[in-house]
Amino acid sequence: MNRNQKECEMSLFTAYVEWDAETEMYVGIVPGIPGAHTQGATLDELQVNLKEVLQLCLEEYGDSISELPRFVGLQQIEVDS
Repeated sequence: MNRNQKECEMSLFTAYVEWDAETEMYVGIVPGIPGAHTQGATLDELQVNLKEVLQLCLEEYGDSISELPRFVGLQQIEVDS
């Protein structure tokens, strides 16, 4: 594989998104990628910000992206309140 082919590869990541009522912002976290979290006033802004921060984080990992933890899913846990 030449360098141009490697640069064109795409990876798909899952972000956990929640609404922060205190800041009135959407907050996004990419599980398993240290430092991959950001916020945005809209979901569109959040997606742009997540992509940017994720690209920066992945640059730090270089060729070891395959060694990062893989997101499996979310579980809902019911507890007495």
